[in-house]
Amino acid sequence: MYAIVQAGGRQVKVEPGGVLMLDGTAGEPGAELTLDQVLLIEKDGGEVVAGAPYVANAKVVVVVDGETRGPKIRVFKKKRRKGMRRTKGHRSTYTRVRIKEITL
Repeated sequence: MYAIVQAGGRQVKVEPGGVLMLDGTAGEPGAELTLDQVLLIEKDGGEVVAGAPYVANAKVVVVVDGETRGPKIRVFKKKRRKGMRRTKGHRSTYTRVRIKEITL
């Protein structure tokens, strides 16, 4: 069984027991969250349930494992012949969640 959910502006395929990285901070470690923007579910028998745009009464329950930070991103801007050079950067914060169950 798997589901395709919309989380953080992205569409992600999730399976029970899998791990997902969400943008930003979503909660304290050990807290349960519910993702209810489910786009598609495939059951164990091979039956596919697609939503328009979301599947009605479908939920994905996740447990927050903790937070982590992504790689450092460097942004370099330069204008030729002007002597203008600027370097900025950032590291995004992600929340690591574990997929507990998919309900329909």
